[in-house]
Amino acid sequence: MLPHILKDKKIVLASQSPRRKELLHSLGIDFEVCCSDQSENYSPKMSNAEIASYLAIQKCKTVAKQYPTDTIVIGGDTIVCLEGEILGKPSSIEEAKQMLNKLSGKTHEVISGIAISYKNKIHNDFDVAKVHFLPLTEADIDFYIAKFQPFDKAGAYGIQEWIGLKKIDRIEGSFYTIMGLPTALLATMLENIIK
Repeated sequence: MLPHILKDKKIVLASQSPRRKELLHSLGIDFEVCCSDQSENYSPKMSNAEIASYLAIQKCKTVAKQYPTDTIVIGGDTIVCLEGEILGKPSSIEEAKQMLNKLSGKTHEVISGIAISYKNKIHNDFDVAKVHFLPLTEADIDFYIAKFQPFDKAGAYGIQEWIGLKKIDRIEGSFYTIMGLPTALLATMLENIIK
């Protein structure tokens, strides 16, 4: 029913992420993209879940200011957490290698926050999934970094790519949360907001 209840609504995705665009299209939603240039600063006192939600809210608010209040603006943010450390987007090949070496053979958490602006209200939530990596060799890491683009991905990997197919042996939670957009949660939120 999601495309039906949204058919007369203007929807904006406050993200350049190709994964979020793909997943929103897969839900049957027509939307446009308006990127937020919001800096990703947050208080060190925040929990990991609070950080993911806060960053999603900030992106959503920044973009929502540019549209009428009856526009649905969707913001999202995904963070990768390993043993208390947040692994962001790597800024270099060396940093990507370091991140993947840290993830090798371990279980980490992926937290995706969602924020939706509609009629002067911000609705937000988050979802958590756990990902277990098999051990990665240096050759695995070098191949992945050379053939794929880890630099726009938290934790330096995309689960839908080669590394996920070959080296992730189990997950707990939603695959789509790990991709960057918890689709079932988003659909439920939209249905509750619009009804």
